[in-house]
Amino acid sequence: MKRKLLKIGTATILTTIISTFGIKNVLSYQSPKITKDTQEFQSNSLVINTKKTQSKILIAKNSEEKNRIRLYEKASPAVVAIALGAGGHGSGFIVSPDGLVLTNAHVLQDSPKTVAVVLADGKQVLADVVGFASDGLDLAALKIRNQKNLPFLPLASPGSVKVGQSVYAIGTPLDLELQNTLTSGVISRIDTKSNLIQHDAAVNPGNSGGPLLNSNGQVIGVNTAIWNDTEIKRFIGISLAIPTDIVRPFLVAVEQGNAQLATQRQIPSNNQEQDLPLNGQVIQATLKPGDRTFPNNSYFHIYAFEGKAGQKVNIEMSSQQIDSHLYLLLPAKETLVGQNDDISPKNFNARLTVTLPEDGVYYLMANTFEGGESGNYSLRAVISQE
Repeated sequence: MKRKLLKIGTATILTTIISTFGIKNVLSYQSPKITKDTQEFQSNSLVINTKKTQSKILIAKNSEEKNRIRLYEKASPAVVAIALGAGGHGSGFIVSPDGLVLTNAHVLQDSPKTVAVVLADGKQVLADVVGFASDGLDLAALKIRNQKNLPFLPLASPGSVKVGQSVYAIGTPLDLELQNTLTSGVISRIDTKSNLIQHDAAVNPGNSGGPLLNSNGQVIGVNTAIWNDTEIKRFIGISLAIPTDIVRPFLVAVEQGNAQLATQRQIPSNNQEQDLPLNGQVIQATLKPGDRTFPNNSYFHIYAFEGKAGQKVNIEMSSQQIDSHLYLLLPAKETLVGQNDDISPKNFNARLTVTLPEDGVYYLMANTFEGGESGNYSLRAVISQE
């Protein structure tokens, strides 16, 4: 069966994977032909020794369990999900208290320059794409807006990774409902030619960009890919992570402002979406060839805003050149909140009035209803005071 390297992005089906860990001890004993008293003495000794062995195993097992629990409680608050709406999702982790997030470049490859980040407590915040690694290195950075005291993960010391050591992966596999799933394993191999850590902690599509941790809760790598069964894309025990020795120079470049910016990458101009003000300000824009398209080849732009539960928002898209169409998404829940094509049979402008279901980041897609249509439009959004 063919195998290939799979970048661990998202999948559209929900699969629950439960890993069971335990220790099974088999003790066998054949008594020699000896007197009854001696046999009873040796049997009693066996029982005592067996109990001691089981006690040691139990203590070791409890110690490992406590360490996993401690590690998860310590590290999990700094691990985030990156919600991309129809584009899927990925994982990431915070590396500074002011909200610098590290993830994979392929997670953000087709994303807008502003994305929704879901914190460990479920809160949704806006983050700006601030840099990509050069030379094809699969790393990218985000900056969460307006934060000063977020939990963050420290990086392990350079050269501290050893084959055989225990490792832990935290991320969001397969579906956003599985955010901050913990798995564990060991380092199986260190590939110095490809600069990758091979390990067997279970990771799946959606885990991309999540941290690989040592027993102290320090980051030793960024999960980036798996070897998989090409037919069903399942985890088969070979996961790959970018070591922090490679990550450190990229973080320095980001902090110094020397990382490659999203605008410098060869990505479609349709990715350059902007914030949508909710104060009635009118935005003028043009849908044209080269913009992002839906399957029917209709063009669309993306706008982002932060909303509050219960807010009533009125959005209108007007044009004399195209048939306007609006979609409103809640990417963290992968939910379509509302859509509108025509205000009336004789009015091809689009108007959307919705009551926001929860606090969070929303994406508005301004679209041409017919494939291939291009032209100017105006967009306006306001919070209703009713």
